[in-house]
Amino acid sequence: MVLLKNFGNIFKIPELTRKLLFSLGVLVVSRIGTFIPAIGINVPLLAEHMKSAKIFSGLLSYFDTFSGGALQQCTIFALGISPYITASIMMQMLSMTVPSLELLMKEGDYGRKVINQYTRYLALLLSIGYGVAYALYLNNVNATTTPGLLVSPGLGFTLLFTLSLTVGSMFTMWLSEQISLFGIGNGSSMIIFAGIVARFPGYFIKILTQLPTYKSLLVLLLFLVIAASIVFLEKGERKIPVQYARRIIGQRVYGGQSTYIPFKINTAGVMPVIFASSLLNIPLFLVGVLVERFTWLKVVSNALNSGLLYNALEFALIIFFTFFYTAIAFNPTELADNIKKSGGFIPGIRPGKQTADFFDFILTRIGLVGAVYLGVLAIAPNGIEYWLGLRDIGVVIGGTSLLIMVGVALETSAQIESYLIEHRYEGFLTSGRMKSKVAR
Repeated sequence: MVLLKNFGNIFKIPELTRKLLFSLGVLVVSRIGTFIPAIGINVPLLAEHMKSAKIFSGLLSYFDTFSGGALQQCTIFALGISPYITASIMMQMLSMTVPSLELLMKEGDYGRKVINQYTRYLALLLSIGYGVAYALYLNNVNATTTPGLLVSPGLGFTLLFTLSLTVGSMFTMWLSEQISLFGIGNGSSMIIFAGIVARFPGYFIKILTQLPTYKSLLVLLLFLVIAASIVFLEKGERKIPVQYARRIIGQRVYGGQSTYIPFKINTAGVMPVIFASSLLNIPLFLVGVLVERFTWLKVVSNALNSGLLYNALEFALIIFFTFFYTAIAFNPTELADNIKKSGGFIPGIRPGKQTADFFDFILTRIGLVGAVYLGVLAIAPNGIEYWLGLRDIGVVIGGTSLLIMVGVALETSAQIESYLIEHRYEGFLTSGRMKSKVAR
């Protein structure tokens, strides 16, 4: 009852209610687009072809999961938000290596706006590349295994199909930006979250109907255990004590209190998993759709679909992006300077450079634990999927999908929580810690 009461507090704050309804409305629009077929496709024949298509029986199914099933259904939102996320990764890495972009990053809001515009242009180019590759794949299928799949195959179809997928991807990118600006949560993460959640009922029905009872119960148990582990580790933190010196001004005493700085085990959040998966989706998608046209790509396709190479690449990329994203989001030198300016210090550590070095040391140690935890949870379900012998089980019980789903849910809940506390309401995550008061 207390939880329901605290949840009801959300709707007592007009601004928060508007943001939630706006985000929900945008997500509904993004889901509607996943059911609108692209131009020039014979939908019934496409459905028959996809039932036996090897392209979606392997690791490319993860790409399809990120698009909420739109890629396999060949809809206008088939590419989803992946081109934009990949472009964001590239621009963030370039901004740390290219001097001109590095200078732009230091120019505040103006520099960020320029880099965001570059990111959009790069996402446009990636969308065109993905669209052309997918069109070539469909043209090849129409000419070999499934005649009549395309209404009018050839150059005209390729251009129109690429245009429709590119427009869909750009519109999805725009929707994600609207959520970030006017809604709740990170827009890109929320759209991926919606796509993953939308497919879960179908996966669970598949588990219950195609697996023996004991295996079905085992899968559901593993789902709950992995979800609980993610929540536990995402909430884990190390508290660094900070002491503030006492100052006497007139007859008043200022400072002297102790506080702490929380360092989360997973400082980078869910972004390393999204980054790693999106970056791996590039070769997976291109190899998957072009393997029938270029036979030499079968070697690469077999290596990726064997699982070992893919898992190793994903694990390495997650560790890299964990440290990379932490370095972007957290500046030890700036934090140490702010503590020094406010008269604070860490017991046993000199203020200034030594404090910054201490923060860097702590972040490196905690970051390694967080990176390994993310990597293990991302690749472990692939082995379980192989043992159970059911396609796409790994998508259900863990790894990338579950990390993103739980991580985004926690981050969004924390954002809602901050609104509730700001308006002096008791939050649903901090139930019992403060009394509910009417916002003034």
